[in-house]
Amino acid sequence: MRYIELLAPAKNFEAAKAAIDHGADAIYMGAARFGARRGAANSIEEIARAVEYAHQYGVRVHSTMNTVLYDNELSQAKAQAQELIDAGIDALIVQDMALREMGLDVELHASTQVGNTTPEGAKFLEECGFSRIILERALSLDEIRATRQATTAELECFIHGAICVGHSGRCFLSRSTSSRSGNRGECSQPCRLPYDLRDSNGRLIMQGKHLLSVKDLDLSRSLEELIDAGITSFKIEGRLKDNGYIQNIVSHYRTLLDQIIARRDDLKRQSAGRSIIDFTPDPAKSFTRGGSEYMLHGRKADVASFDTPKAIGEFIGVVKSTSRKGFVLDRKADISTADGICAITSNHMTGSNINAIEGEWIIPNRMDGIEAGAKIFRNYDHRFTMQLERSRTRRILDVDARLKLSKDGCELWLRDEEGIEVQFSELQPLTESNNKEKMIQTAHKQIAKCGGTIFSMRKIDILGGEFFAPASLISELRRKALEELRLKRVNRTLPHNIIKDDGSARYPSRRVTRYENVTNAMAEKFYRKHGVEEIEKALECLPTHGERVMVSSYCIRREIGECLKENPRLKGELHIEHGYSKYRLEFDCKRCLMSLYDCSIKPQNKE
Repeated sequence: MRYIELLAPAKNFEAAKAAIDHGADAIYMGAARFGARRGAANSIEEIARAVEYAHQYGVRVHSTMNTVLYDNELSQAKAQAQELIDAGIDALIVQDMALREMGLDVELHASTQVGNTTPEGAKFLEECGFSRIILERALSLDEIRATRQATTAELECFIHGAICVGHSGRCFLSRSTSSRSGNRGECSQPCRLPYDLRDSNGRLIMQGKHLLSVKDLDLSRSLEELIDAGITSFKIEGRLKDNGYIQNIVSHYRTLLDQIIARRDDLKRQSAGRSIIDFTPDPAKSFTRGGSEYMLHGRKADVASFDTPKAIGEFIGVVKSTSRKGFVLDRKADISTADGICAITSNHMTGSNINAIEGEWIIPNRMDGIEAGAKIFRNYDHRFTMQLERSRTRRILDVDARLKLSKDGCELWLRDEEGIEVQFSELQPLTESNNKEKMIQTAHKQIAKCGGTIFSMRKIDILGGEFFAPASLISELRRKALEELRLKRVNRTLPHNIIKDDGSARYPSRRVTRYENVTNAMAEKFYRKHGVEEIEKALECLPTHGERVMVSSYCIRREIGECLKENPRLKGELHIEHGYSKYRLEFDCKRCLMSLYDCSIKPQNKE
């Protein structure tokens, strides 16, 4: 039996609650510091609140401390980690090996920021005590299968959301343009900027295109393949997204995973309860740059979003004709007033809201950029958004109850769907009832009332109907018993896989390069303990000029039909430029990787 986990992002308690209510088996949250999304920080109190809510359902809470650390931050990082452990988190997601070296009594997950791309690396991390490896987004199914063969640790992969075009933890593009670093939780996202593509002679090949911006990940159609390849945890990106995104996307993947689990006897859901969802989830209606399976089925083109780095939404048609005030599509579209749209042509993109629908004519707020042949996308569905805002989705746990009435009082026994039990008694003499059947009906009705709790009565047995108990007494007994059951669920200890590092594992290389970012003495101690002889100074602490600042499985040549393996017309060296930023492109065709080298010449400050 394999447990399958749907892992959802949570930027705060409200997002955590939304994710849990809509079916997440686990959530991941950032603490106050040292998280790779600085804009999604939370206090220890907020995380403790999320832990209590989550543990009611057996949902786990993973906390992110996945930035690199400096020596003067180690004591603060350890103190925060201990506070998180004391708050009840179930796992800590880390990048810096100093946190492994600290000997913390917590389950450790190796962040994708560690650069988890090889079976050898995954095996090493498992031998060092990491119970879970979070894989690089660009891995193919074959690469995931190979990693599964190399390790017994749990494997986690992203299935939905924004893609870092550079390999995680090995990207210094943001640092090459500013003091903001992705390895410190402050990425400025220069990969979403427009660039010019030039050859070695400076000839302009493409102008003002978002050459490094890729479509969002959507692996909806490949979940079972991922399960069979060895994935345990299915992760949704989006710690900075709004609650509507969380509600919709979590519900979507919950539905798909439940369908797979229901028809297989080798799989089981990680947490308990069922979500009663009152809308039909549709990932195209939440933030999306267009969906892609990226490199899951091998290196392919058509994963870029050259025209815009913004959400374009769902495709609804092509403009057939226009007038001064509106346009007609080439197909019937379910569109309404207050919807938001964007129109894309070969050289222009514009956005607008819909003011009115007049027969087949769609009347936007403005017609600028909307012309015949333009592709129209809806990036805001007003009716769907209202559905989410008005949703009353609840997650409930099924409970079986047995109420026994006797001359000495009432005794209520409850057992939930996971087998957790409580018994509660109210001892006070009861008189004989005048109508046994009516008493049983009244008792059944009172026990069945679970409104306002996380429970729903599945089976109710009433014994001793010949004794009379006031409805208020039974109701109070039920209330106390349900609360005791809830607290018993909250306060139980979920199983954790905490593994110590005995130092026997050998690092796959005798040398740690500057790209692996050893930025403190404790991390250096970790690597030397595991057989490393040479540790380069971290690029995180060095100037980036002349250095490789990104390695990617994405390839601009492949994307524009100029792959070096396919007799391209475009020969020689290529560069991309944005303002003063300039990068030389290097192509490793054997491994099918593209690298960016910083060739920028920054202007001198005038005194």
